[in-house]
Amino acid sequence: MDGIFSVFIAIFLAELGDKTQLATIAFASKYGWKTAFLGAALGLAAVNLIGAVIGDRLKEVLPLEIIHKGAGVLFIVFGILMLLGKM
Repeated sequence: MDGIFSVFIAIFLAELGDKTQLATIAFASKYGWKTAFLGAALGLAAVNLIGAVIGDRLKEVLPLEIIHKGAGVLFIVFGILMLLGKM
């Protein structure tokens, strides 16, 4: 249960104020909060399912340290691309 709580807190804090939340606000103003919430929840669940499956498979072929460093590098690269307006 500690793992679930840790993941929840990390994802919750990371997603506050991000572009997904802003898009959900825009969709809610058009379709209503229930439709926007359900669509956003399903979309986020699908994306996170893909990430969870990939992470589970990666642990079988790469050491955890490499996975963490790779994720960190990708996070930085995506941040730089967003700052440059490429994403």
